[in-house]
Amino acid sequence: MKKAVKTSIEENDRDLFRQAVADARPLPDHDKLLRIPEPPPPYPVQSHLDEHAALGESLNAEWSAQDWLDAGDEPNFLRPGISRQALRKLRSGAWVVQDQLDLHGLDRHQARAALSDFLASCVKRGVRCVRVIHGKGLGSKNREPVLKVKVKQWLAQREEVLAYCQARPVDGGSGALLVLLAA
Repeated sequence: MKKAVKTSIEENDRDLFRQAVADARPLPDHDKLLRIPEPPPPYPVQSHLDEHAALGESLNAEWSAQDWLDAGDEPNFLRPGISRQALRKLRSGAWVVQDQLDLHGLDRHQARAALSDFLASCVKRGVRCVRVIHGKGLGSKNREPVLKVKVKQWLAQREEVLAYCQARPVDGGSGALLVLLAA
């Protein structure tokens, strides 16, 4: 008995629907494709939180005897007011390298412009740790490392550079610098 009632309701619904759409016509075909926008790239929230925490720790940490022993003779720079802990963490690989610039094959003028553009782009994108590959100077005139010296000077002049140190051997060794940038 319930099925008969259900069927009659369904028939009434169908009739009402047919009446409601009786004068409807299909939309014209415009041969247009529906463009689905690409989703934005993922935002590495945890990486940024870890880096922020590492920077906070390094800004407040004291310079220990072990830090002095770890310092070595490789080139490094630390902006005044920044803890030596930041440099030690940069040297040890605690910061994730988020981008890099390779200056191989560029003369000093091209390299300076490329470095300036690269650092501005990194700051704009919120990148905190980068690798700058300057090379060892083996292809230079008299096999002297021109860019190696210049890059260190240029980085020390930039306000957004908090610290830099020679890269670990796995990251380029004496042919590259790891640079910590301000947020």
